[in-house]
Amino acid sequence: MRRLTRYLFEEILPYLFAGLVVIIMLLVLGALQEIIAPLLAKGAKPVLVAQLVALQLPEALGRGLPIALLFATLLGLSRLSSDSEIKALEAGGVSPLRLFWPVIALGVLVSVLSFAVNEGLVPRSKVSALGVQRDIVLDNPRVAGLGSASAGSAAGDSGDGQGAPAEDGAKSLVLRDAYGRAISIAHMEKGGELRGLSIITLRNGQLAREVISAERGRLAPGSNVLELYNGQRITYQNDRPSTVLSFERGRLPVQDLQASFGGAGDLKPIYLPLPELLSKVAAYRARNVSAPQEYTALQRKFAEPLAALCMAFFAVSLALFSFRSSLNIGLVWVLLLTFLYYATWSVFRVMGENGALNPVLAAWLPNALYVLAGAALLWVAARR
Repeated sequence: MRRLTRYLFEEILPYLFAGLVVIIMLLVLGALQEIIAPLLAKGAKPVLVAQLVALQLPEALGRGLPIALLFATLLGLSRLSSDSEIKALEAGGVSPLRLFWPVIALGVLVSVLSFAVNEGLVPRSKVSALGVQRDIVLDNPRVAGLGSASAGSAAGDSGDGQGAPAEDGAKSLVLRDAYGRAISIAHMEKGGELRGLSIITLRNGQLAREVISAERGRLAPGSNVLELYNGQRITYQNDRPSTVLSFERGRLPVQDLQASFGGAGDLKPIYLPLPELLSKVAAYRARNVSAPQEYTALQRKFAEPLAALCMAFFAVSLALFSFRSSLNIGLVWVLLLTFLYYATWSVFRVMGENGALNPVLAAWLPNALYVLAGAALLWVAARR
């Protein structure tokens, strides 16, 4: 039994590592193909862009492990079947069902590893990526579609509506810091001066505790102090203003500023650590708030790593079916079956996040389809 287990691992693991490398490359390029070229074209520092690319690797690793296992087990076991090695096992008195346990054990290991990567590395890498995006934006505002066209444009952004559109299409930038503040910037000059700032501090994740507005501001590179000019500070109590203070110049300490090219500056629910996501979902459910993205993300936290176990079960079932049916599952079919999982996962994920499908179904249906298909293949193989 140990010899069989070692032989199976020697057959599958090289395909697993090779498939993982290819899948990581495809996932990273797919996620960044619309970002890398514009960043470099607009003058972003290549070192910062390289850091941003490197910080996408943990997510690609966690997501790619189950897919790579499906590819590796399908390819490895199909080769055993086509080379009559499964038939040789049976002739030697070893039941082909013995193939199940080593492959299922490998599926469990990959599931645990995928869950550990998704929970231990991905949230940290995504927070770091937002920090790198902040550095890129502050170093060169053009990468966020921000730029200085004219003084009139800056005036227009500050509220009079008469300025010309800014160079490259001005749009607001949102920064977030460790104190729970959302810092909205209407316009950013090349010299680092900020225009039209609104800073909101939230209480309990919903109610505004403090709102600061300023005509302009400045954040020096490497500084943790945001300088504000010509602004107003309003504090709230029970949803009503309690104090209003105007100022000509102020200094606001900030910490761990983060930015997103999309303007939101927030981590997607799937990238939140599990305890934080559970707390958020519980709060929404207590208030009966519809939050399909959060509900779907919570289910995905468990469904996506366990996909590796489902893939292992399906691959062994298909190998036994092909052995009993004298069918040869070639590389083309392996690639199609691997792509089919990714396609169904993508479609159901989008449907779940948009509320078109129950979050439980959206997260677990791709796994369920492969388990049901594997069970059907086993049933047919047992009758032959």
